[in-house]
Amino acid sequence: MKREYKAEVTVGAPQVAYRETITQRADFNYTHKKQTGGSGQFGRVAGYIEPLEEGEYEFVDQIVGGSVPREYIPSCDKGFQKCLEKGSLVGAHVTGVRCAINDGASHAVDSSDIAFQLAAMGGFKEAYAKAKPVIMEPIMKVAVEGPTEFQGSIMGSLNQRRGMIIGTNEEDAYTVIEAEVPLSEMFGYSTDLRSLTQGKAEFTMEFATYRPVPKSVAEELIAKAQKSKK
Repeated sequence: MKREYKAEVTVGAPQVAYRETITQRADFNYTHKKQTGGSGQFGRVAGYIEPLEEGEYEFVDQIVGGSVPREYIPSCDKGFQKCLEKGSLVGAHVTGVRCAINDGASHAVDSSDIAFQLAAMGGFKEAYAKAKPVIMEPIMKVAVEGPTEFQGSIMGSLNQRRGMIIGTNEEDAYTVIEAEVPLSEMFGYSTDLRSLTQGKAEFTMEFATYRPVPKSVAEELIAKAQKSKK
């Protein structure tokens, strides 16, 4: 593209679609109050966030007695959903969270849709920091097929890439090795595999699941995210 079309291109390693999630329940009680000339903004929401085993997001309305007027309940939902777009660890999409509201307060003049959206966003951020958030990475199911003589080298190459061998299948002089490997570790693997096996092995991969990244990798990703913000 640079050479043929003279386009300005930012070159770098492919981006991995990380996710963020929480690992424990955390409560919040947040008041958004802003006073400007004339009418201000006021909204208070209280509740909790907790891990959701299946699905990306769930909103639970546990308000009784009208502490938050019915017309502002969807505003809280909207505020929570906006927070899911970017987590505080590496700015990745947040998934697997149930957000519940069970109390709040409003003002006859100053409460509005935007006030409750901002209150919900403030409450989410307050609870998210206490809910032990973690970074999740995509794990790929990788199948490498090659001559049996290279089996040890292939397994070693997968282990070096934080891979977990889940099975091997030998047929005649060929072996198929199945493993689960983080996507971030698979870049450049085709070149390495070619040189390891004299070009006699090939591999396929498909998405398997998301899993938490190891602590050392998480620290590296968070440091990189903070550096790019500056």
